[in-house]
Amino acid sequence: MRVAPSGLAYAAGAAANTPAQAGRPAVTVPGVPTPPPASLPGFHTAPSLPPATPGSTASGPVRAQPARMPFYVATRGTTTLYVLGTLHVGDPNDYPATQPFRPQILAALAASPTLALELSPDELLVSQDDVSKYGVCRHDCLPGLLPEPLWHKLAMRLRGNPAALDAIKKMRPWLASLVVETYDSLSAGLQTEYGSEAQLQNVYLKTRGKIVGLETLPQQMRAFTNLSLAQQREMLAQDLVQTPAQNVADVHALHRLWQVGDADAIAAWQAAKSENLARDKRVSDSIDNRIVYERNRRFVSRMLQIAAPNKPVFVAIGALHLGGPKGVLQLLRQRGFVVEPG
Repeated sequence: MRVAPSGLAYAAGAAANTPAQAGRPAVTVPGVPTPPPASLPGFHTAPSLPPATPGSTASGPVRAQPARMPFYVATRGTTTLYVLGTLHVGDPNDYPATQPFRPQILAALAASPTLALELSPDELLVSQDDVSKYGVCRHDCLPGLLPEPLWHKLAMRLRGNPAALDAIKKMRPWLASLVVETYDSLSAGLQTEYGSEAQLQNVYLKTRGKIVGLETLPQQMRAFTNLSLAQQREMLAQDLVQTPAQNVADVHALHRLWQVGDADAIAAWQAAKSENLARDKRVSDSIDNRIVYERNRRFVSRMLQIAAPNKPVFVAIGALHLGGPKGVLQLLRQRGFVVEPG
């Protein structure tokens, strides 16, 4: 499981009516039908649960608490960056209506003249067009782009949904990989509208309004369209190593780690998963470098361009980008910032 950028996750999410995970982009794929309940082996949609109603005790009502989430404060002199690790999908209970975020996060939002997301809202809206342009073929190209055993494995995974199989035949391997991951998020019961970015904007736009992107849509797209065929095959192969049920369990595990809010614990979990799922370690490492680490460096460079003394910037990016030796938090430390949990 890798990180989908917010733009690609959005497009892939729309494709399967669900968001992708915390590190890959969010993208909408046209023409991919929503799987009917129980029609995909292992891709059964979890029943929708209403947001939890606060209970009560002898001393009075119990107030629902928001997820903790990975949240850090980076300071260098009078320059402050608030950094939140997001999930592009979520659960209603992560964001109680009366208090969707912890007080520290709400205070940081209120103090920040600028909210910086992976992709600006305007570019996110048009991401589906680029995904169609670069990720979807005019003919059934995927079977010919994959080794026969890998194509057979994917076809067997989708055998219960002929419409989904027909649609994925026209995708390039990198996009097929994102769609498979999106189905797993759908099966885990997580929803796009409860992704962190959507919830942040709901809060932020009530009082402010300047929202910028840390990368452009073409930059985000190139992270995938410039992958070699070997890299794309490795991405898809990793998504099919485990059973659908095991992939769903991983989605739940990542969601729980994000709720706890420790970026380094999330990074360690991801590193262990990558090690276990890699079919070719050299190729797998090169994918991580392109999709995660190169983008981490771009994010930090852009943050520093936006940042100014006494004008805090609130940054919200996929949680898998934050921790570890090549993560955004460590890169900020290398630039002279003191980084502490918020």
